[in-house]
Amino acid sequence: MTSTTNHDYLPRGAFAAGSRRTRLAALTTRLTLRPITNLLPTSRGGIEFSRRLVATSMNLFGPVPKGTRVDLVADGPVRGEWVRAPGLAPGPRVILYIHGSAYVICSARTHRGLTARLSSSTGLPVFTVDYRLAPEHPFPAAADDLEAAYRWLLGQGYDAANIVIAGDSAGGHLAADLLIENDRTGTPQPGAMVLFSPLVDLDFELSARMERTRKDPMISAKAARGLVALYTDGHDSSLPRLRLDLARMRDLPPTLIQVGGTEMLRGDARHLHTMIEAAGGRSELEIWPDQMHVFQALPRLIPEAAHALEHAAEFIAHTLDNQAVQHDSKEQVGR
Repeated sequence: MTSTTNHDYLPRGAFAAGSRRTRLAALTTRLTLRPITNLLPTSRGGIEFSRRLVATSMNLFGPVPKGTRVDLVADGPVRGEWVRAPGLAPGPRVILYIHGSAYVICSARTHRGLTARLSSSTGLPVFTVDYRLAPEHPFPAAADDLEAAYRWLLGQGYDAANIVIAGDSAGGHLAADLLIENDRTGTPQPGAMVLFSPLVDLDFELSARMERTRKDPMISAKAARGLVALYTDGHDSSLPRLRLDLARMRDLPPTLIQVGGTEMLRGDARHLHTMIEAAGGRSELEIWPDQMHVFQALPRLIPEAAHALEHAAEFIAHTLDNQAVQHDSKEQVGR
């Protein structure tokens, strides 16, 4: 993926502007959804309404493809679901998916359409961790649940190099935190990471800066900050597990970051991309013109959604295949 300027990174084969349907969807969302999300209270009633609204929207614009196999998992502290495309045969590689929505709103079920299409495009099974949500379960519940799920996969016999971490929005923050915890505890890192619209700055200062140049169609930085505060629940934002720092990381997996050109988290995406490269890791950043937050989940609304998942699938296959070749070469040299 090559940058067109120091600030804009176009995905391979993309036009300089989104499709007409994409731009219409962003305009409609800004006129209808944004006023609602900015006014919803963070009371229990407001949160329940938000959860129902998002679940309905995800099912309407990103339904689960027919024939998808779903197997629920409840194994000690690990809760989630296996999602497999039709006819998918078992193999050594797997995707661990971390859904987003401010640690408060979504679930494995709401993201089932997205994970099913990710399974189909990659040919890999997807395990979506159904981490505990705030405000019922504040920090560090979600992070602890993800860590448990990753170690559970290792215990199931998956080699770390064959695990792909993928996620969106708040799932991006949780993914980066997992890498830091793996480094701290000496746990082997995953083979690759793919993030859609990752959240990095829980204070939303980067988002507010982006909003001054272009308003996010879905929600304001202030309203999003209010939701995330239900998870951080009064903890100091400078805590290492909240204010992420990858500078001292010794082993970062190759990473693909996709973000929409209209969303406020494009600042977070650039910041994470820069942090990974500064730490000596490899990161590819794609800023998709005129796209909204986690547009990959809305194929009925966004024509480019399928194209983005194809890019993700190519990145995953290329990265894991290259690492397998390197591993085999090292083994032959060591004999």
